[in-house]
Amino acid sequence: MAQDLESLWNDPQSDAALKKRIVRTLIHEVIVDLDHDASEVVLVIHWKGGVHTELRVPRRKRGTATRTDSDIITAVQILAKVSTDQMIAGFLNRNGLKTGRGNRWTQERVTSLRNYHKIQKHDPEIKEREGWMNLTEAAAYLKLSSRTVRLAVEQKEIPAEHPLPDGPWIFQLPNLDSEAAIQLVKRTKSRRKHPAVPTHGQHSFDFSGT
Repeated sequence: MAQDLESLWNDPQSDAALKKRIVRTLIHEVIVDLDHDASEVVLVIHWKGGVHTELRVPRRKRGTATRTDSDIITAVQILAKVSTDQMIAGFLNRNGLKTGRGNRWTQERVTSLRNYHKIQKHDPEIKEREGWMNLTEAAAYLKLSSRTVRLAVEQKEIPAEHPLPDGPWIFQLPNLDSEAAIQLVKRTKSRRKHPAVPTHGQHSFDFSGT
């Protein structure tokens, strides 16, 4: 850990609990003070080995607080129904979205956003009880291909939420039990029973006239 702390800290498998253990192992305490003349926050880190480090960061002025875009907050609220904070961070980054401070999303930043806006974290039991599913799960429930279900959504036959252009489709069970969904399954099964394939009685036409 001492030789390559940065790689360990930034590794996707290093969760918040591990990072807190690292901080408690290395840091004894952090003393915070204000330098009003310089308009800075002064942080003095007391390391376990006895060394002290001073950091200075600009003090945020009133009225300059950064805010996360409301569309991102809405997306996180919807995505949390089927995705963990780590997965949500990946979806946000994949779509080129940033935090209010212009940073990339991490699991910890998504968690902080959720807690601040009182958004329920992903819970498999709640997901199952309320009937939330992603596209793969919805297709398995209907016994159809994911492509067939997605096309049905795009044609507005089955409702679904799609909070990010490059992200998951999110379904709820009542919409998969609707009459529209039942008819979709029937049509698909009918096409499977009667595929449009050539028969021995069909003739071929020659369109290569000279």
